[in-house]
Amino acid sequence: MNSQSGEPPTMETATTRRGFMEWFSWALLGLGSVAMAIPILGFFLGPILKPRADEWVDFGPLADFPQNSTRLVDVLNPLRGANDGMTGKVAAYVRRIEGETFQIFSTHCTHLGCPVSWFKESGLYMCPCHGGVYYEDGGHASGPPPRGLYEFEHRVEKDRLMVKLGHLPTLQDPGSAHVSGKNS
Repeated sequence: MNSQSGEPPTMETATTRRGFMEWFSWALLGLGSVAMAIPILGFFLGPILKPRADEWVDFGPLADFPQNSTRLVDVLNPLRGANDGMTGKVAAYVRRIEGETFQIFSTHCTHLGCPVSWFKESGLYMCPCHGGVYYEDGGHASGPPPRGLYEFEHRVEKDRLMVKLGHLPTLQDPGSAHVSGKNS
């Protein structure tokens, strides 16, 4: 009933009220959807809108790397976030050929990114996931990997080894790394 005149509500009044509630519900749903989409869009668009360049990382004094040897080095990724914890570390194999001549390899297989292991006795890097094998110089030896290991850019400054790190290399985006060695 209409509270002012004591008459039942007309069809026009009910439709207007129903229309307003429907519009209001859709507006709330739309606002909620936009509020939920903002963090998701930020996650996907953040690297595009605010890219971070790779940085030079100090791997230590040259004396820490014996000639004709390969050593695994763990360092903090310069692009890590505050909450990355252990995932904020990056590992690389440092191969000192002689003097100031080095090769710095990513520990990731170029097939599917599994971690490769260095076997000094055989002089090979091996991937446990699908049997990928790489020569000492990082070149592809056998198995499914499409090419050799990724090699990071590096330089020597004041008797210290500096390596350009940040983004992990992939086949689509090698970043500052390049594919090393000979392919079979």
